[in-house]
Amino acid sequence: MSFTDDKLLTGLAPVLDEKVRILVLGSFPGAASLKAGQYYAHPRNQFWRLLGAVLGEELAALPYEQRLQRLLARQVGLWDVLAACQREGSLDTAIRRRQANDFTLLRQRCPRLARVGFNGQEAGRHAGLFAQAGFDTVILPSSSPAHAALGFEQKLASWRALAG
Repeated sequence: MSFTDDKLLTGLAPVLDEKVRILVLGSFPGAASLKAGQYYAHPRNQFWRLLGAVLGEELAALPYEQRLQRLLARQVGLWDVLAACQREGSLDTAIRRRQANDFTLLRQRCPRLARVGFNGQEAGRHAGLFAQAGFDTVILPSSSPAHAALGFEQKLASWRALAG
């Protein structure tokens, strides 16, 4: 896709239910995730390892649908801040024509939601809106393989804040 192409990429459906207490928001799915129709599908993305370590479960070893079931069983939801955008490749810096997801009904859909974690700085740009709405927010180091400045253990130390 070139930037002269008006076609927007659309993101993935939210993984939510009424029991969710923690929501992890990414920016927008990368190319591998869009192709697979799965959150964090790139094999080098550390998301499933990080969240699995926080929850004490081997999420990365499970089939994708079971990962999602385990998240909901642990009262964790998953979504992105952007519903659609233009982007070449998978880098957040390449995102153009951002269209945010509609979070207006989030309290109704997830009445127990208390904490929102943002996977990376691009997603974290929305943290203030959630904090103003009364949610506890935490901006996490990106799980992306492009964010190699921190190792897994350093990222995990920050990601543990999701659990409180």
